[in-house]
Amino acid sequence: MTTTTTAARRTGATSRAAVDPAVLAALNAGTAAAATLAENLAMDFAALMAACFPAVPAEPLRAAAAEGITRRMALAAALLAEHLGAEAALAACRDHPSDTVRGWGAYVVAAAAEPRDLPDRLTAIRPFADDGHFGVREWAWLALRPHIAAAPEAAVAALLPWTAEASENLRRFASEATRPRGVWCSHIALFKQRPEVALPLLEPLKADPSAYVRASVANWLNDAGKSQPQWLAALAEQWAAEAPGAETAALLRRACRSLR
Repeated sequence: MTTTTTAARRTGATSRAAVDPAVLAALNAGTAAAATLAENLAMDFAALMAACFPAVPAEPLRAAAAEGITRRMALAAALLAEHLGAEAALAACRDHPSDTVRGWGAYVVAAAAEPRDLPDRLTAIRPFADDGHFGVREWAWLALRPHIAAAPEAAVAALLPWTAEASENLRRFASEATRPRGVWCSHIALFKQRPEVALPLLEPLKADPSAYVRASVANWLNDAGKSQPQWLAALAEQWAAEAPGAETAALLRRACRSLR
C-alpha cells in the first residue's frame, strides 16, 4: 500500500478549535478521513458509532468523552466486538472509509480472545499496520502494544521478518511498536535497561531507504539513550563505521539528540 491518501492531500486543522464544522460533521458521520491528529482529537466517537453502527450502543462512548483517546479507541472496539462479534466487527471496520473506524478494527484485533498468540495477532494486524492512512498505522501499533510489552523478546522474534518487508509501513511497525518508551503507551522495561535485546530488529533498518522508517529507528534509539546513554554512544560509533552513508548519519544525529 502507498502512504499517499486523500486525507494526506487535504490541508487539515492544526488545533481542535480550528477544525472546520463541515469537516467535523463528515468525520463524525464516518464519510471522511482525518488529515491531522487535531481532527482525530476533535471527533465525537459517540456520534461516529451511532452513524456507522446504529445497532451498537453509543452511550458508553458519550459517557467516556473526557477520557484519553486511546481508552476511547479501546472502548469503541470492545463495544463493537460485544454487540457484533469480533469477526463481524473486524470485517466491518477493515475497509471502512473512516480512518478512525479502521483504527477501531485494529483495537478489535488486540482485544479479541482469539488469536491468543502474538504471531497470529501480528498477522491479523497487518492490514491496519500497512494502511494508507497515517492514523490507522499509529492505532495499529498502539493497539497491539500491550501484547508486545508483555512479551518483548517474543515480539523481537515475531517481528524480525517484518524488517525485510517490501512495505515501508510494515518495516516501520517493527521499530515503532517496540520503542522502549513510545508515545501514549506503557514503557518496555526490558528495552530501557537492555536495549541490545532488540538489536536484531534495528540492525536491518539502520540504512533503510525510507526516511519514515529511519525516523522511527532514530526515535527508538533516543528512547533507549535516555536510560542507557553509553550504550547508545557506542552503537552510534559502530553504525557510523558500518554504514557511512548520509542516511545513517542523519539517523544517528536524530538518535543522539538527547546525548548532547
